[in-house]
Amino acid sequence: MSKSRVLVTGAAGFIGSHVAEHCLSLGMEVVAVDDLSGGFERNVPAGARFIKGDLRSADFVKSLWHDGPFEFVYHLAAYAAEGLSHFIRRFNYETNLLASTNLINSAVNGETKCFIFTSSIAVYGRNQLPMREELVPHPEDPYGISKLAVELDLAAAHELFGLDYIVFRPHNVYGERQNVSDKYRNVIGIFMHQCLKGEPLTIFGDGLQTRAFSHIDDVAPVIARAPREPAARNQIFNVGADEPYSVLSIATEVSRALDVPLRVQNLPARNEVVDAYADHSKVRQLLGQTATVPIQAGVERMARWVRSQPLEPPKEFYDVEISKNLPSSWLAKLR
Repeated sequence: MSKSRVLVTGAAGFIGSHVAEHCLSLGMEVVAVDDLSGGFERNVPAGARFIKGDLRSADFVKSLWHDGPFEFVYHLAAYAAEGLSHFIRRFNYETNLLASTNLINSAVNGETKCFIFTSSIAVYGRNQLPMREELVPHPEDPYGISKLAVELDLAAAHELFGLDYIVFRPHNVYGERQNVSDKYRNVIGIFMHQCLKGEPLTIFGDGLQTRAFSHIDDVAPVIARAPREPAARNQIFNVGADEPYSVLSIATEVSRALDVPLRVQNLPARNEVVDAYADHSKVRQLLGQTATVPIQAGVERMARWVRSQPLEPPKEFYDVEISKNLPSSWLAKLR
């Protein structure tokens, strides 16, 4: 029996590299794609064939099929900065929506059996707790809008062309291989970078906003094995941890894990969902997902990994498109 040949996008990044690794462990032949804008080639697991390229280019995406079809496409490449997406709208839609439609077109033309897409709980918006798959999405930022648009496009492609899909809505994923030098997303990574630099931990508002932080080991294995479960096809799943924690309590955990005194700098509150946590009964029922990594153990594991890695210089985002109402703490960085 020949191996399943699969494409994993964002495979030099955080979640993508872990999904690629789990696909390899399941006996799949993995083609790993990334533009290295936020990831590192060292993250690509041994055994995967790495191709560097930009998914916003339709010609590049088409070229990925030149060596043969892919049974599954795992699309994890994205720029996941919800708050920043208000101010980089064109970049957000080109990176998160246009690139996805390029992949969907090629998947349909290339007779791909199943397209696995990582969306986000950002599609739900606010005041829908716990977030359940059957709720009507109401995203409040361009990032969530782009993710929902891809979900809808996949449903339309299934209806007309028969392309099976699986949508995952992970949330606040953290762990080993996360880019801790990114200043604009992934609060646990931001806190760890600030701790190692001897800087105070910056918190928007009072820090009482809550998120259900999810360790990568509670997310990536489920995504990798999902298309082999027929009942998962053409379904949407929340995936991640159940218990929400305040941002302030996470700052305490990170400081403890890195053995540094807790120092916090409160910044003006920004426009964001205050509380975000999801129900996971559906993914447990159909895919057997169970959260197994407690927050303290997960943060400690990530902290040990971060200490073993070179501390990369932060990549500044200079291409802000709208400066009106931009948080003052970002203004100097983005202009």
